[in-house]
Amino acid sequence: MEIVLVVFFGAEYVVRLWSAGCRSKYVGFKGRIRFARKPISIIDLIVVIASIIVLSVGSNGQVFATSAIRLILRMLHVDRQGGTWRLLGSVVFIHRQELITTLYIGFLGLIFSSYFVYLAEKDAVDEEGRTGFSSYADALWWGVVTVTTIGYGDKVPQTWIGKTIASCFSVFAISFFALPAGILGSGFALKVQQKQRQKHFNRQIPAAASLIQVHYTLCWVRSDVVVPLSPIGNRVVGEIGANSAES
Repeated sequence: MEIVLVVFFGAEYVVRLWSAGCRSKYVGFKGRIRFARKPISIIDLIVVIASIIVLSVGSNGQVFATSAIRLILRMLHVDRQGGTWRLLGSVVFIHRQELITTLYIGFLGLIFSSYFVYLAEKDAVDEEGRTGFSSYADALWWGVVTVTTIGYGDKVPQTWIGKTIASCFSVFAISFFALPAGILGSGFALKVQQKQRQKHFNRQIPAAASLIQVHYTLCWVRSDVVVPLSPIGNRVVGEIGANSAES
């Protein structure tokens, strides 16, 4: 399987390097070099060369123990154009104010709740005579584990005051820290809808341009007569104008 992947990615790199000349800025030998110096092309070349070396020498030695990172770098082939990261970055940037506010309030809640739990549990001991919250750092660790709903169970409140604070904090944390997921989810939905609307608008541009060109050609040929657009033409041009105004 390793050999098949190396052959596939190696052949793909060679084909992409050869076909890069289809673009004007990558024409000729210097253009190919410019294409090979792109970050994603350098990563592809490193992955292929590292895989060939590992297959030739073997991966049992300590030197090649860290070469397994090439398997992780191969995942970059899935999204070579970076469209996924651009989409995520645009959504986060658009909703940055809501996300910052949510994280700030949640961070304050984490700090204060952990401090109150520490005050309530610092003198409490379990059946073995040990305290689970010997420092504020232990309380912060418990707070992070509770917020992320992991629940390792290594730190557990013993007193009823600590359990009450922990219960209130758990309800607050789960309900409040779920807001970023909703914000990002709605942002993704709106972004996808915007992209679909933009694609629909782009498909209308050639037809509308041809319609307008024919209309003005008729007006130029028969300059003494004003040829109005048909109802369908008016509707198409109106929709394009409305979409342009929204964009």
